[in-house]
Amino acid sequence: RLEMRNFGVKVCLIEPGYFKTMITNTENLEKNFHSSWDKLPEEIKASYGESYLRQFVVMLKVMQKTYNSNLSLVTNCMEHALTSLYPRTRYSAGWDAKLLYLPISYLPSALSDAL
Repeated sequence: RLEMRNFGVKVCLIEPGYFKTMITNTENLEKNFHSSWDKLPEEIKASYGESYLRQFVVMLKVMQKTYNSNLSLVTNCMEHALTSLYPRTRYSAGWDAKLLYLPISYLPSALSDAL
């Protein structure tokens, strides 16, 4: 963002929370993770353990329940950034981005890592 300022280009950051899209689709992610897991050398599989993969998939399924399906929250940010005379530097789309990720970004790294 700052590097582009010297060229007269204003860069706006759109930092969305989690939304229901094909990228976050649990079935697709699980299929891709299992495919990648099957290709790993046995040494790496042993380091992580089968339980790692199972717990990760369970976590994805739990998280998916909180994903927002209203993509207009993101596209509205994009529209504002593109059409506003004075666009903001940062846009946070979704409740989780505003209430969780944005405040966490201001914490010291050790504390945010713990959370």
